[in-house]
Amino acid sequence: MTQNLPIPLSLLQPGDQGEVVLVQAKGQVRQRLLEMGFIRGARLRVEKLAPLGDPMELVIKGYHLSLRREESSCILVQPVAG
Repeated sequence: MTQNLPIPLSLLQPGDQGEVVLVQAKGQVRQRLLEMGFIRGARLRVEKLAPLGDPMELVIKGYHLSLRREESSCILVQPVAG
């Protein structure tokens, strides 16, 4: 039996869903991400990517937000089926 390992949020594609496992950022960036709702167990969905893949638009806790690839790579998520 294979177990899915957490992956960086930046690897998800439009339509993919995930559950936040860990925020690896430090300092003020970490605090800002936590305040935006990226806490353990929060479910999110990738809405769309900008033409060059940066930033990405997400829906988390019922609201839309955009994150740069650098920020999204600091958030580990467990992919979940839609």
